[in-house]
Amino acid sequence: MDTSRWSSTIRRRGTALSLIALSGILTATLSAGAEATPTGPDVSSWQHIDGRLIDWFAVKRSGHAFAMVKATEGVSYINPYFVADSLLMRAAGVARGTYHYARPNLAPEPQAAMYAAVVLGQNGALDLPPVLDLETTGGLPPAALIDWTRRYLSSVQALTGRTPIVYTYPNFWRTAMADTNEFTQYPLWIADYRGNEAPEVPGGWSTWTFWQTTDSGGIDGIAGHTDLNVYSGAQGDFARFANM
Repeated sequence: MDTSRWSSTIRRRGTALSLIALSGILTATLSAGAEATPTGPDVSSWQHIDGRLIDWFAVKRSGHAFAMVKATEGVSYINPYFVADSLLMRAAGVARGTYHYARPNLAPEPQAAMYAAVVLGQNGALDLPPVLDLETTGGLPPAALIDWTRRYLSSVQALTGRTPIVYTYPNFWRTAMADTNEFTQYPLWIADYRGNEAPEVPGGWSTWTFWQTTDSGGIDGIAGHTDLNVYSGAQGDFARFANM
């Protein structure tokens, strides 16, 4: 792996990672025997400033292998740019992850059904598994939120045929989810912007699958700031994981 080229690319994109954190990512990647570290943004309507489309071909040329795209929220919101992003990123050869922003004050099963209906299939070429974005309680105490999460993940897995990924923050999981270790069978996408050598992994997970390293990165083809993520190799070869 050309680590010097990868490091300069990260610096150009304005990530908040310290050199120590970068070294940790590279060490984990090398120890896993990977030839390259798959990276990518996650986007929603906020990245479509003034209605501009994302240039997914520029995203691909800048070295990113995947992107996570917001699909739905609650039981009524559909990202108005979801279809355009899905089609253009596939044309550009960028693997697609899709996520649902949880609203736990509403029943999980209708949310799972709406998400599954909107995402245009989850088992085709360049498809990563579905993602649950869990970062609000909806007023539920931990036991009720754990039950909500269990029901949502089970429903999405049944509807899509793939094991979902859980996205969360360390502190949210420790407090709102009482640091439960019930969900370790699901891959973890963790948001941790503190520039550590590795992210904090809550809830009994032995490792992370995706790490959201910053919410203020910059990528060619995307207007304004965007979140940046790295794949750890925890689910094996990325091409296979993404149906590439």
